[in-house]
Amino acid sequence: MPYIIDGHNLIPKIPGMSLQDLDDEIQLVNLLQEFCRIRRKQVEVYFDNAPPGSPGARNYGRVVARFIRQGRTADQAIQMKLKRLGGEARNWTVVSSDGEVQTNARAVRAKILTAEVFAQQLFDALGDTADSYLEPESDLSPEEVEDWMQIFGMDEDEEN
Repeated sequence: MPYIIDGHNLIPKIPGMSLQDLDDEIQLVNLLQEFCRIRRKQVEVYFDNAPPGSPGARNYGRVVARFIRQGRTADQAIQMKLKRLGGEARNWTVVSSDGEVQTNARAVRAKILTAEVFAQQLFDALGDTADSYLEPESDLSPEEVEDWMQIFGMDEDEEN
């Protein structure tokens, strides 16, 4: 059974992730890719506030990330997807703790999981590897960090 996920509703429910993170959406996509690989599932994840000029949908293997442009919301896009699915919607699981999204899913008989329940299923599937998807990546060597600190006039012992 494929999933439709309200991305910005799920992110705060995942320990170690925050909507304030610059790369919160890609962190979630990375987790979902591994979840889909392990569980052999398909996911469509919806995000509000797409950056100008970015494509509406990006494919990441079994994960399709849909970035909704300003003027519409991810909730509205999920509702439209469910309507387009018609009777097939009952074969999908909608992941959101948002009451309106759940009401729209119920109306078309889609299965519903709260973001909290799905977050737990996600971590159960990923096991010990979950944390590795949430750690920020740094391609800078210690020497490069020191160079940048000198460029910005910061001393290593200096506090912000």
